[in-house]
Amino acid sequence: MADAPKTWILTGSPENLAATREHGFRVIGMKERRRRQALAMAPGDRIVFYLTGIGQFAGSVRITSEMFEDRAKVWPGKPGKADAYPWRFETEAEVILDEPEYVPAEDVKDDLEHIRKWPAEHWKLAFQGQLRTVSEADADLLMDRLRAAAGVRA
Repeated sequence: MADAPKTWILTGSPENLAATREHGFRVIGMKERRRRQALAMAPGDRIVFYLTGIGQFAGSVRITSEMFEDRAKVWPGKPGKADAYPWRFETEAEVILDEPEYVPAEDVKDDLEHIRKWPAEHWKLAFQGQLRTVSEADADLLMDRLRAAAGVRA
């Protein structure tokens, strides 16, 4: 029996999110050193975008393909630390927010199980590194907040 779809938090820069947006949220890539984690991802899994620097959640996509390798430049990455983000997946937008609607992590941090693994004053460590999975309860909470933020315009 196949595992239930997982929810992954993908930590990235606002600039990388902008590049993903320019590509219609149809493709996402993982860093070179994240191949092992990328191999654990599967069609149906969800990716929630967490933005570094501003500490906000910007939306979610669903993975629609198996992993493939592609090194064509899509994302700017860190200056001086180019990464091709070669482990890629086709995706489809689920909930996408515009910057004014982004959900501040500060607003959900006390409700996320994932963050409780760190001392309260260091909760931002929960989002270090590019990729991690979260519990179903955390996924539901994040999706509820993202949908509520998106619904402000509806």
